[in-house]
Amino acid sequence: MGNEAAGHAPMLNLKELVERYAALAGKFGEPVMLSAFDLTEDETQNCFSALDEDYHISRFLRFSNQNGKSYRISGEETTHIAIDPGIYSLF
Repeated sequence: MGNEAAGHAPMLNLKELVERYAALAGKFGEPVMLSAFDLTEDETQNCFSALDEDYHISRFLRFSNQNGKSYRISGEETTHIAIDPGIYSLF
């Protein structure tokens, strides 16, 4: 069964992720729960860990551990992400 059939969005590319973040956050720099991206647990951990491990991308990401569903991102317990608007320079 594919991700769409299971009721989940497919993995996001960087532009899609930033656009979804902007819609969820309302403005850049605001923390958004990782669970709000509507990915499976594995997709969330894999997608955000991959972004965190890429220097050119990770310098625009701020992960935090607050209240909410926790994910293991690059080995750290993480619940939220905030993104700097400078990430648009990568598009």
